[in-house]
Amino acid sequence: MEIDQLRYFLKVAERGSFTRAAEDLLISQPALSRSIQKLEEELGQPVLERKTRSVALTDAGVLLQSRAQQILTLIEDTKAEITDDGESGRVRVGAIPTIAPFYLPEVLQKFSQAHPQANLIVQENTTDSLIKSCTQGEIDLAILALPIPAKYLEVEVLFEEELLLVVPPDHALAKKAKVRLSDVEPYPFVLLDEAHCLTDNIVSFCRQRSFQPVAVERTSQLAMVQELVSLSHGVSMVPAMARRLDHSDRRVYRSFTGTKPTRKIAVAWNPYRFQSRLIESFREQLRSSH
Repeated sequence: MEIDQLRYFLKVAERGSFTRAAEDLLISQPALSRSIQKLEEELGQPVLERKTRSVALTDAGVLLQSRAQQILTLIEDTKAEITDDGESGRVRVGAIPTIAPFYLPEVLQKFSQAHPQANLIVQENTTDSLIKSCTQGEIDLAILALPIPAKYLEVEVLFEEELLLVVPPDHALAKKAKVRLSDVEPYPFVLLDEAHCLTDNIVSFCRQRSFQPVAVERTSQLAMVQELVSLSHGVSMVPAMARRLDHSDRRVYRSFTGTKPTRKIAVAWNPYRFQSRLIESFREQLRSSH
């Protein structure tokens, strides 16, 4: 049983297709099929059930998937621990889309200057996907907004930031120096789709104050939320970090009076994986970059 065979098997199991797995692995589909076939011959039974357009795990495949993940994790952690010099190596960082483009660039720049031999890999994805990647060891750190629904990840809160009301310049609320949450009740909202936790933050804050925001449009990008607000499609709330990078005069931002909507930003990692000195240095960079 070879390491590449296990790696190939895990990719097919993840993708549910030999074709998609081969594309990800950058090998030919026949080569991938031969590798899995040899693995099954060695085990004496199939680990994949071939269907017309997909594959599924057999009972043996389910067991092998669990063991293969453990084996590859152990190998990766052993190599990382042996070669850990605190300066060279790889740090794989994941962040949700409402954080990555606004918070990470400065962090990455400072870390790269302090550790020029480090290789930084950044992945942007939704909270659920990043939690899964972090748990399985596909990334080292995940930068998320609370709450983080994961039992087996270590979580450290980095900072809390305000959510600001954003309206077009000619909006009635743009003329107010102070805005209360009740002032926005009559207006429709532009929100991110339900895959993004920022929408949960906004809706939860409003509901706690007996106000249900009505979303007339949903989109997958925060930049599109801002553009739709500029076009008078509705109002919205955006993180302060996004406002700091917005130099357009087509939008006006206002802070709410009284209790303000906020979100807490945290970094999460798998404590059962080896934590290199380089990863710890990156966490320290995160702590000092807000």
